[in-house]
Amino acid sequence: MSSLEIVVVADRPALADTIAERLLTRIGQIQADREQAIVCLTGGTTGTAAMAAMASSPLRDTVDWAKVSFWWGDERYLAAGDPERNETGAREVLLDLVAVNQDLVHPMAATGLFASVEDAAAAYARELVDAAPSSEAAPQFDICLLGVGEDGHVASLFPGAPGELDDRTAFAVHDSPKPPPTRISLGLAVIQASREVWLLAGGAGKAEPI
Repeated sequence: MSSLEIVVVADRPALADTIAERLLTRIGQIQADREQAIVCLTGGTTGTAAMAAMASSPLRDTVDWAKVSFWWGDERYLAAGDPERNETGAREVLLDLVAVNQDLVHPMAATGLFASVEDAAAAYARELVDAAPSSEAAPQFDICLLGVGEDGHVASLFPGAPGELDDRTAFAVHDSPKPPPTRISLGLAVIQASREVWLLAGGAGKAEPI
């Protein structure tokens, strides 16, 4: 990352449409250079609305969805299919509607798959290592999408919480200030290594943290 671009639109619907158009265009450009694009998804109101706008966009079919690798910046540690999980929203509004390669979709674990959330986070870190070039802790995301909370948090990195300083690739979060309290998050170093980081924020409540 070497430059900053700020895009301001009139309202939330325009924000979702703008993100969708720019993201589809950017993925298409990346694939024109080297086929596979690596995208880190976010949840929340704005992220989910943007993915829904992608699914209905006339640009949708300009992307080769089978050659997009999907990861997540964080996840609520809940049962599979829980409506509060970021994965659930992404699948409902986009991933189940386009021809993705399921081998390239990398959700964070739901409850019941591992003995603890710590084990689930460690498994995600290993999955990132396995997908990375030699000696790297994670693949370099072409685009990392991050919602922004009214308290300024991104992924599940909350201001003043221990996760801000955690240098692990992925780790468990306990006692999150925003429910649900138990989560998995990428570490800041992995996020900062992305080629592009997009901060997505809508509404007056996000103005101060932005």
